[in-house]
Amino acid sequence: MSKEKTVTGPLKVSAAELKRRWQAARSSMQETGLDFLLIENAASFFPGHVRWFTEMPGSDGDPTTLIFPLKDEMTTITHGGTPPDEPRPPAATLRGVKKRFSVPMLSALKDTGCLHAEKVVEELKPYKNCRIGLVGLGMMSVTFYQYVTSHLNTAAFLDATDLVDSLKAIKSSEEVSLIRETCRMQDVLFQYSLECVRPGRCNLDVQLDIKRRCQELGGSNTMTMVGSAPAGAGAMIGTDVYRTIEDDDQVIILFENDGPSGYWGEMARIICLGKISPELEEQFGLAQQAQKVSLDLMKPGTSPTVLYNANNDFLRLHGYPEQNALYGHGQGYNIAERPGLDPYEKMNIQAGMDIAVHPLIISEKAVGWVCENYLVSENGAPECLHKTPQKIFLL
Repeated sequence: MSKEKTVTGPLKVSAAELKRRWQAARSSMQETGLDFLLIENAASFFPGHVRWFTEMPGSDGDPTTLIFPLKDEMTTITHGGTPPDEPRPPAATLRGVKKRFSVPMLSALKDTGCLHAEKVVEELKPYKNCRIGLVGLGMMSVTFYQYVTSHLNTAAFLDATDLVDSLKAIKSSEEVSLIRETCRMQDVLFQYSLECVRPGRCNLDVQLDIKRRCQELGGSNTMTMVGSAPAGAGAMIGTDVYRTIEDDDQVIILFENDGPSGYWGEMARIICLGKISPELEEQFGLAQQAQKVSLDLMKPGTSPTVLYNANNDFLRLHGYPEQNALYGHGQGYNIAERPGLDPYEKMNIQAGMDIAVHPLIISEKAVGWVCENYLVSENGAPECLHKTPQKIFLL
């Protein structure tokens, strides 16, 4: 099988890029009268708020807590031993962090559940009547929230998620270059997958091959999924991972992973062994048309609800089930981030956003699916960040 160069280490953003983020956040904090931002996160697929400020990757179950002051450098709290043990991660791996603490907290161990919160209270207690912006309340544990808000009883707490989301959703030129690298990596992964898909192998065999190759290329997290079905039936990911691929099957693969920089991308492609069924060909063409409907509307200032409704209008017009769930979303340090293409999103489309658009055309006989990342422009059509042709591949 063909091999691309293996990445030996993570790609870090420049000091100038980190400074840009900190300055933008502090400018918004100044405008809203906030003294601190407070973030807690414990999800490797959704580390975005912490990673945007620090570049620290997420860890499932082991929370990372970040205090971001208006007028000082940051404080981090992670899982690890207490003094005299050295706090994690090593100081040399962090920029803009003044204080590091580690405590032996695991989310599943009830009696350690307040250790991060206790450290936050210890650090912020001296700041009487301060205003604290909580970022990512959906990712924050109840235990952490209750302890901090009840023990810092002179502080005012506000939801500052919109403040940070509005900044990190619009990508800088440096971030765009890193996202392009992830998408290029997925193009390479797809070419590799063409060598993995063959009769006699099960879906899981192909999935594991791609995941392993993704990690060899520098990706840390991957949501790669493979589905297969006979021609004339709908192949869909997330079904029978142990199904054996046979002659004349159709195979659908989702490539969703981060790259060496931690930025995520998403691409889906369909492979047919032997022949392409008429139903699949028709539904794939409709999926392309549905995606174009969204891309034509994807202009700065447009509400995601407009895109969501237009997609479902298209599906109803052609007699297919509505896609009554997220059918696209932003990406960055999170596998999915704002704006979501759904009827609930309040953040409008803006130039510089990286959005994965993946409409589905589903029937009992086929599944038509297209998915790539698109960069929203100030004027004109969004730019596709993947180079793999948007077609059904025939082996």
